[in-house]
Amino acid sequence: MSAVLDAPAMTTDELLAMPGNGMEYRLIEGQLREKPMTIRNRIHSRIMVRSAYFLEAWRERQPLPRGSVLCGEAGCRLSRNPDTTVGIDVVYIAANLVNFDTDDTTLIAGVPTLVIEILSPSDVFEDIKEKIELYQKHRVPLIWVIDPYDRTVTIYRLDAEPELANVRQELSGEPFLPGFRMPVAEIFG
Repeated sequence: MSAVLDAPAMTTDELLAMPGNGMEYRLIEGQLREKPMTIRNRIHSRIMVRSAYFLEAWRERQPLPRGSVLCGEAGCRLSRNPDTTVGIDVVYIAANLVNFDTDDTTLIAGVPTLVIEILSPSDVFEDIKEKIELYQKHRVPLIWVIDPYDRTVTIYRLDAEPELANVRQELSGEPFLPGFRMPVAEIFG
């Protein structure tokens, strides 16, 4: 039996106590995954800002209570015992998750409505695939993977085949983000 299988399950609290040493950490069903920190550039940062801007503008038009838009590797604990905790580029969480936030809360506790992952030059296909599968396993309703180099968005919805949208098309948040529409080209503007 391998040492990984024999290792006791790590908790999110233990993950958060780890040193910031240039490594990116994820906790998948209690098992630590680490890799060198993703190299982000101004293109990645700009797409993160644009995505969050359009989501926030949509959120402001929603009736109360509203959800929340977060970005910048927002920590999200998808499950407990064993813990699964990841960082997400841009995320929308529904109002019912926001209501659990306190001043001491550092993580999103639960499954977000929308996850946006933006590909970086150092991303490896296997890592992105693992994250998508993880989000799907935890029933994230809507996942957008933005590719700044091909200027496309791959859209994953619950129990549906992935779709690819390019700069001549429009993103829709339906039915999970009612009324949210945005030209793909605006993400890269």
